[in-house]
Amino acid sequence: MIHRVEFQQWVPVATEKVFLFFANPNNLPRIMPPATGTRLAALRLVPPVPSIERARAANLGSLAGVGSEIVTSFRLFPFLPFRAQWIALITEFEWNHHFADIQKRGPFKQFQHRHEFSAETQNNVKGTIVRDVIDYDPGFGLLGHLAQKFFIAPSVQQTFGYRQKTLEKLLG
Repeated sequence: MIHRVEFQQWVPVATEKVFLFFANPNNLPRIMPPATGTRLAALRLVPPVPSIERARAANLGSLAGVGSEIVTSFRLFPFLPFRAQWIALITEFEWNHHFADIQKRGPFKQFQHRHEFSAETQNNVKGTIVRDVIDYDPGFGLLGHLAQKFFIAPSVQQTFGYRQKTLEKLLG
């Protein structure tokens, strides 16, 4: 069964800066809860096609364009030493607007994550709306349903709650 979860956050930072932060997979461990012990295990980056406004941007090679694979290692259960591996494949990339990834290999039967960015002014302060749309299927029938209810859904909420608390500090 496919589950959808969405998160949205406004940060008082220019869209270009926010997008560059998220499009650089080296920042992923920085926005994950420390208890997960998330590490980058390997990066197979395909630089995004430069646009006119980004052609002069420094260090384009550290960004994950379409076809990039990001391999992470993390703890499924923070209290146990066992680690799991996740391979994400970037499937879409539009400068300063969105990028999307799918799970190529990992703990879910299916997992798609779309990261969206849009400029928005709040209280006369220019900033960015960061929106995440995640569709996933844990698989494993009844066992997956129970895992979804008691472990996966709370874990996803905790992960994005941590990210929302951390993001503005990291970008400020």
